[in-house]
Amino acid sequence: MTTSRLSLYWGSASPFVRKVMACAHELGLADRIDILDSAANPIDRDTRIQAYNPLAKVPAARTSNGLALYDSRVICEYMDTLAAEESGIASPRLFPLAGPARWSALRRQALADGLLDAALLVRYENLLRPEQLRWSEWIDKQSEKVADALDAMLADVPDLSAVDIGTISYACALGWLDFRFPDLDWRSGRQQLADWQATFDARPAMTATRPRA
Repeated sequence: MTTSRLSLYWGSASPFVRKVMACAHELGLADRIDILDSAANPIDRDTRIQAYNPLAKVPAARTSNGLALYDSRVICEYMDTLAAEESGIASPRLFPLAGPARWSALRRQALADGLLDAALLVRYENLLRPEQLRWSEWIDKQSEKVADALDAMLADVPDLSAVDIGTISYACALGWLDFRFPDLDWRSGRQQLADWQATFDARPAMTATRPRA
């Protein structure tokens, strides 16, 4: 039987790419991903990526049989299903099939992704928009979303035994804040969340996927 592989448009600093790669490491699939470098940008779009994702956003993947997969949520669930099918295990490891565990994992993923969406808007406003056109109220309101998401994470700190798409998403989002917003001090007043992140982020899958410029 031919081993299924993934070609992946990748970015070293993307938290969504990190989520895909962390899942791949957890599932033992990292060595079956062929990395395609890219320069994704919301203004100067990298048209190479459009062969896999018409939005020209990363991560974007294609299976060895030609199936296009995007975005991170879809790619991660595909890999989890693939790993389960190949191992003969009835239940995927990272996406619980049913019940409270599934909804908790998916909710946490949605919260982490929403935090990143808001934080990325702040970054793009400061980095890409000409200074005289920057909208301070926009930045403030997106920053409020980030703070509210962090408080929601604090109210829902996972058990360290939970390794699923929700906890991986939490860790990738918090790690990206450290990477892109080192002055944010998101840990202040959120010690329990900070302690969880420090422990989870020491997992081999997380250390192997640290963001870099």
